[in-house]
Amino acid sequence: MPPILKSPGLALVLAILASLPCAAQPDHPYRYFRSGNPAEAANATPRAGFALMGGGSDLDEAFQWLCERAGGGDLLVLRATGSDDYNPYLQKLCHLNSVATLVIPDRAAAEDPFVAHAIRHATALFLSGGDQANYINFWMNTPVQAALNEDIARGIPIGGTSAGLAVLGEWAYSAQSDKPGDPNLGGAMALADPFSPRVTLVHGFLHIPALTGIITDTHFAKRDRMGRLLVFLARLDQPDCKALPAGTPRPRSIGIDERAAVLLDPDGDATVVGHGAAWFIDTQEADGPLCNHQPLTFGPYPVTKVTPGHGFNLRDWKGEAVRYELSVRNGAIQSTQPGGAVY
Repeated sequence: MPPILKSPGLALVLAILASLPCAAQPDHPYRYFRSGNPAEAANATPRAGFALMGGGSDLDEAFQWLCERAGGGDLLVLRATGSDDYNPYLQKLCHLNSVATLVIPDRAAAEDPFVAHAIRHATALFLSGGDQANYINFWMNTPVQAALNEDIARGIPIGGTSAGLAVLGEWAYSAQSDKPGDPNLGGAMALADPFSPRVTLVHGFLHIPALTGIITDTHFAKRDRMGRLLVFLARLDQPDCKALPAGTPRPRSIGIDERAAVLLDPDGDATVVGHGAAWFIDTQEADGPLCNHQPLTFGPYPVTKVTPGHGFNLRDWKGEAVRYELSVRNGAIQSTQPGGAVY
C-alpha cells in the first residue's frame, strides 16, 4: 500500500491542540487527546487487518498486532464516553508516531469537520468498549460512519473490544432498546421470545468484506451469551413465521470470550490469541418455526470452538478446532458435546 499523504493543515491543528492544556482547549462538542509527536507521520505504511477483541482486561498481544499494522504511524482510539485512558498504555506498548483518543459523545460532535478529518488521517483505528447503542445512535449516518468506512476501504487496520467489537460485523446487536439499569440481554430472556423489544439488530454500520454476513458477540462464555447469539442468528436467518427465498445467504457469527481475540487478515485467515476461545457458528442447515412471542425452536447450528494458538479460515469456514452442534427446542439449548456442554 502506498504511503498515506498527510494534510499540513490538519497537522498544524493537531500540533496546536496537543500543545494546549485541556482546560485551555477551545469549546468543541468532541474531546481530543494526543500523545507523542504532535505532527502526523509523513511516510506511514499501514496494512489492513482486523483485531476482534472479546472484552475484559486489555490483551497486549492483540494491541501489538494492531499497532504493528499501523506502520509506525498514528493510532486513533474512538470512544463515545470516557477519557484518554488508552493513550499511556498504547504509547508504552507500541512504537508509533502518536496515539490519540477522540471522544465523540453525540451527533453534534459526529458532525464536526475535525472529527471526520482526524479519522481519515489515522493509520490505525480502535473502537473502545462501552455501550454500542451510543455508536449506533451517535455515529450511524454521520460523517463518522462515512470516514470509518473510507478508512477500511483503503486498508487502514481497525480493532475493537467489547462494544467496539459488537459493531464490526455486517450485522450488530445494537442494544438500542436497553434502559438505564436493565441487565445485559441474557440467553434465557432472548430464547424465551426472539422478538422481544430488547433484541435489536442493525445492518451495515461498517463494511468489512471479511466479515460480510457475520454478527459478532463479546464476553462470550463469561457472560453466557451463546443463547442470545443463537437468537440473533435465527432472527437474521428467517423473518417472523416466514421461509426465506431459495438462495438467500445464511448468516454466521463469531462469539469471542474475555481476554481473547481473533486476529483477522483481509483474506479471511484468522488466528485466536489470548486466554479464552472463539466460537464460529453457522446456520447453513438451520430451520425452525420462528414466531413472535414463542420460545425459540431452531437448528441445528454447527459450532467450531477455536482455542488460542489455533486458526480458522472464514472463506472455507473451517479451522483447527472442536466441532459440535447445538439446537434449540422450546427455548432450551441441546448440545452434541459430552454432558450437553454448550461451550
